[in-house]
Amino acid sequence: MLALIRYSVPGAQAEEFTGQARTIMRTFAAQDGYRGGHIGRSVDEPELWALVSEWEGAGFYRRALSAARMDMYPLMTLMINEPSAFEIVPGDPEG
Repeated sequence: MLALIRYSVPGAQAEEFTGQARTIMRTFAAQDGYRGGHIGRSVDEPELWALVSEWEGAGFYRRALSAARMDMYPLMTLMINEPSAFEIVPGDPEG
């Protein structure tokens, strides 16, 4: 499954955000079921950021969110409130 968490980050907070995002991704990477992930920034809207990760299943992702909750807490006000867990569609050439 694919996880996508988006954030709206004012330019003045970008450096602090990337440090926290790296901490979150390290916590994710240490969890069972983690397949890989990236931190991304929108090319068209530089205040829009994303943490993208891939998991063996939704249960692994949900447990990882629980493990990372203290790392994620400082960024909660920047998080865009929307669904973050996506099922990978069978037949995808990458999946």
